[in-house]
Amino acid sequence: MNAALVVIALTALMALALGLAARRGLRMSLEQWTVAERAFGGPFVFLLTAGEIYTTFTFLGGSGYAYGKGAPAYYILAYGTLAYILSYWLLPPIWRFAKQERVISQSHFFAKKYDSPWLGVLAALVGVVALVPYLVLQLKGLGIIVSVASYGSISSDLAVWLGAATVTIYVMISGVHGTAWNAVVKDILILAIVVFLGIYLPLHYYGGYAEMFHAIDAAKPGFLAFKPSGESVLWFQSTVALTALGFYMWPHSFGAALTSRHERTFRRNAVILPLYQLILLFVFFCGFAAILKVPGLTGGDIDLSLFKLAIQTFDPWFVGVIGAAGVLTALVPGSMILLSAATLLANDVLRALRPELAEDKVTLTARGLVPVVALVAVYFTLQGGQTIVALLLMGYAFVTQLFPALICSLMARNPMTKQGAAAGIVIGVAAVAYITLTHSSFVSLLPFLPAQANDVNVGFAALALNVLATAAVSLATRRAVAPAASQPG
Repeated sequence: MNAALVVIALTALMALALGLAARRGLRMSLEQWTVAERAFGGPFVFLLTAGEIYTTFTFLGGSGYAYGKGAPAYYILAYGTLAYILSYWLLPPIWRFAKQERVISQSHFFAKKYDSPWLGVLAALVGVVALVPYLVLQLKGLGIIVSVASYGSISSDLAVWLGAATVTIYVMISGVHGTAWNAVVKDILILAIVVFLGIYLPLHYYGGYAEMFHAIDAAKPGFLAFKPSGESVLWFQSTVALTALGFYMWPHSFGAALTSRHERTFRRNAVILPLYQLILLFVFFCGFAAILKVPGLTGGDIDLSLFKLAIQTFDPWFVGVIGAAGVLTALVPGSMILLSAATLLANDVLRALRPELAEDKVTLTARGLVPVVALVAVYFTLQGGQTIVALLLMGYAFVTQLFPALICSLMARNPMTKQGAAAGIVIGVAAVAYITLTHSSFVSLLPFLPAQANDVNVGFAALALNVLATAAVSLATRRAVAPAASQPG
């Protein structure tokens, strides 16, 4: 057994032990299991809402996208910054309403705000459909990390199974507490590793950042600029807008915000969080450093760039440390995703179908659904071939369709009806699904648009259709209700 594999195995065991220990002394009601009875202080909330962005996407997707795409990778830096600024105004009213109504999930929030259990079911189904590719992203990244960092001693498929089993066990037992405890270790380790690699690799191989970018530009002219079509400036702008609006539409990010003890935590965090995003620059530097030193990676293999360069640079034990940080970037967000998906299915879908179910039955069902969701994600992980960034963008296109209904629900006078909210979500999700599954384009749906419109992110284009449908249906249903309400009883 090589040194790298020993370090990775010990880290995985530590994650399991911490996750199980977090359960100690707690009675796991549904509210305790999902949102810690809203008792987390600022540091835990920070790690759950901010640290969750540092997933396998950070290690592999961010560096791989910089390696394979160049300038378009900077959308990753931009959208999180905008989302954190938005959280200053967005999260406090969400938290206040959730505390008042004892809301424990995103779809539960929609059901209460619109007084419609079925709108909650729709939001839950959209959330679960989006969460599966996000969980696949984590497991896919885990398989890559363990297989490459262990020098092939553990196959990618076996690593996926072991990782899924680990996270399933501690989520079933400890819920969000296990995630929070492991998040502390994960963020400390990943920040140290990413900053070190982002400084060391460019200096070691090129002598500095300027020299690195000059060398890349000389070898691949135009690579560091946006393309005239495809991943162009228009694609960048629409993708940043889509992902910034959708950042807190992920059910697990939304749920993490509900764990806070105080609403002031969100405003304090919003001041610091944009600076936290700068860590991603060091991830990009790793990917850029690999372009000329590990040439020839294409397709999904671009996600291997960081580890390929690390293996040819460092001793096995340090490759193991890098791999250990990578394992935690999969297990911690993966556990929150599993928790959220199981909660949505049990509390917001099953309970809507069977309102008479007692809370302890719902809690038991939610915990029992954790391995079911994990098995579904493992199946798709072992079947899939898309890059990590592609998986993430597909999920974002789905969850952002919930944003118009959310933002309107926070207004003093909500202009949106529950029928309008449902229509907009259905139209938006259907547009994303159709364009993605048929490999068609936005212009093919609306041929009167100029060809440049094809560069608009499909999720953002679907969001425009969502808003139009929402406005039309809300106007029609509000007018229909008004005369009926004015009739004498």
